[in-house]
Amino acid sequence: MRNLVEKRKQIEQFRQSSSLSPTHAELLGQSILSSWNRSKTAEIPKDRSAAPMQTVAKQTPNALEHALRLCAEDLKHIAQQSSMVVAVGDVGSTIIWTASSQQMQSAAESVHFMQGGQWKEELVGTNALALSLKTQQSSCVFSNEHYMSSIHDWVCYAAPIVDPYSKQILGVIDLSTTWKNHNSLGLLAAERCASIIQSALQEQYKQQLYIRAFSASQVLFNGRVLVLTPRQIEILIILALCPQGMTLDTLHQALYGERKVSIGTLKAEMSQLRDVLGGMLGSRPYRILANVEADFLQAEQALDAGYMESALKLCSGVFLAKTESPFLCAWRDCLESRLSDAIFKANETDVLLRHIARFPEAIDAVERLIELMPKQHPVHQTLLKYKNYMAS
Repeated sequence: MRNLVEKRKQIEQFRQSSSLSPTHAELLGQSILSSWNRSKTAEIPKDRSAAPMQTVAKQTPNALEHALRLCAEDLKHIAQQSSMVVAVGDVGSTIIWTASSQQMQSAAESVHFMQGGQWKEELVGTNALALSLKTQQSSCVFSNEHYMSSIHDWVCYAAPIVDPYSKQILGVIDLSTTWKNHNSLGLLAAERCASIIQSALQEQYKQQLYIRAFSASQVLFNGRVLVLTPRQIEILIILALCPQGMTLDTLHQALYGERKVSIGTLKAEMSQLRDVLGGMLGSRPYRILANVEADFLQAEQALDAGYMESALKLCSGVFLAKTESPFLCAWRDCLESRLSDAIFKANETDVLLRHIARFPEAIDAVERLIELMPKQHPVHQTLLKYKNYMAS
């Protein structure tokens, strides 16, 4: 306990310091120091003592929410046995599920550490849930390392939740208790809880169709990769985008447009798909009967929620670059337009720089960074030269 008290005193000295040196970064941890710096520039109200609340609209549960239903009891048991509050956040740091021990329930509710609480760093400052998503690794935030003074009595351990197939981060799990109960095994406990959810995701995918459409297209069913033609993959993607189903004529028009391909050819494709999917393809109208998860659906959901960084990570290449389907070409154009619009509204220079590192041809991100970067910054001049080079 004495060591923890001393640690709190040392952190408070750092907080009061006008400038923090590399030595401070070594003692605090670079991720905490970087988060403090971001929090200082985020214009968070000084009197903020609770996270802003978001009204959670009813919508079709995603893969993470389905998995939580499978392992909720295990997570509740962990919360109750360890005098903690367990929270699961989405990729934008909004809490979608919690379970609390009696000891932590009142404290959690008072700061909105509950479903609908928005724990983005730019809204509440340094916290483990947002930091774990930012760094994409396990994070511990102890006591007054938190930015908001209302949670200086807390210690929080968080770990990202990774999709077992796409390897994309789907969310984050956070275990929180009072700082006096700090335990060096807290991070391991958070990672264990993340693995429980990931196992539930894997179990769930055994009854699910998973589609990848960025870069190389791939379809998994019951956890196995299906051998399909490009046309069959396109059919499944169209049906995934139209869950209400389609008539044969409408599907033919969406897939082939004005190309002279017979209805019989499409019927043969559908028959082969039905054999591969083992009855998970309905007719009249044609629709997928299995649960569907897809990288392009996740990207669309991220954009809908305003989570640009997550959307950019999911869009790891061109959506069906070789498709001739008029429906899919139009959908791709719409997605790219939405992404570009989100980029031009973005203020996170680090996110845009990472995007350019992955996609050097992303001229919209280059132009937005030129707007955001101070003119005297070396990167500003580099970007201007790069833009001129791309235009030549």
